[in-house]
Amino acid sequence: MAETAFQTQYRQEFIAGFEDMQSVLRTTCVTEAVIKGDTATFLVADSGSASAVTRGVNGLIPARADDLTQTSATLAEWHDLVRKSNFNIFASQGNQRQIMQHTSMGVINRKIDDDIIAQLDTATVDTGAYATASLDMVIKSKVILGNAFVPTQEEDNMFAVVTPAFIGYLMQIPEFSSSDYVESKPLNGPARRFRRWAGVNWIEHPRLTGVGTASEKCYMFHRNSIGHAANIAGLDCPVGYDEEQAYSWSRCSIDMGSALLQNTGVVQMKHDGSAYVGA
Repeated sequence: MAETAFQTQYRQEFIAGFEDMQSVLRTTCVTEAVIKGDTATFLVADSGSASAVTRGVNGLIPARADDLTQTSATLAEWHDLVRKSNFNIFASQGNQRQIMQHTSMGVINRKIDDDIIAQLDTATVDTGAYATASLDMVIKSKVILGNAFVPTQEEDNMFAVVTPAFIGYLMQIPEFSSSDYVESKPLNGPARRFRRWAGVNWIEHPRLTGVGTASEKCYMFHRNSIGHAANIAGLDCPVGYDEEQAYSWSRCSIDMGSALLQNTGVVQMKHDGSAYVGA
């Protein structure tokens, strides 16, 4: 006969696993709420770098046309559907219905950012050979944009999306960590998704292309360079129960698409993050 009868206690409140659950890149884009249709067209208008002219010998001022570029983002439908039987919900630890809703929304939010990252990856202006992050790389990227007439003084519209390794190198730069230079201080106060420094809003993102390798693709860009369209009215996150088959389900769906609007407004910061990976 056993002398002990130990009991195992299971905590009913679930602990969220480590996943990227929020979309942080949608707020960095020119956004369009699509009402109807499968394509959203963005218009980029400028003078085509025209120069002022003098009146002609005939006494007339020469006329010109504006440079109008239409770029379209094609929307596609994206879904995540979770289904669990009544028995699995009854017999499993934690609030399984709440878990379904939590994870389903996270899947869609990750897809939004992945869609925008895919468009950033098509940009062709870069900083040169892959190297570790430095003050020189940051300044070089901003100068490249300035030389392309990008209004880098518009701090609310300037963004840098970088990997954790890139941020790791920046945090060792006095100009990044010192309160004399940083408006939103990364080493003090609550956690922030955006950190403003050098006139740019810095976003740490763990799913950029090449993360954790010697060829990480990080970006500095102006908001007007990237467009993102979504059928916000059609954003759908229902939950339900099927009585015939006795299962619960949670679905999250969105129709969306992204487009690179101005290639000269994006600089790819080619970063070597291979030294900062787990053993």
